[in-house]
Amino acid sequence: MPQQKNAEKSLRQIKKRTAKNNKIRASLDILARQLKKALSVSDKNKAEEIARQLAKAIDKAAQKRVLTKNTAARKKSRMMKKVNAVKK
Repeated sequence: MPQQKNAEKSLRQIKKRTAKNNKIRASLDILARQLKKALSVSDKNKAEEIARQLAKAIDKAAQKRVLTKNTAARKKSRMMKKVNAVKK
């Protein structure tokens, strides 16, 4: 347990930030699962729509520093590669 007031405050802030980051990551995971499901049944239109939503969510997460820029770019690249493969 923290002994000083500033350490207590820091702990509170960390818990709050962690909860917020976990919520954002969970929403990304939900969208990724939906995309995977749409890709498995080869639903092109639905896959494209979910891919757009997921790309937007990934960009926002990177902007809020939940994900690093490189991680966001890698996730988007891999996602679009799969979507484009289904389109063909």
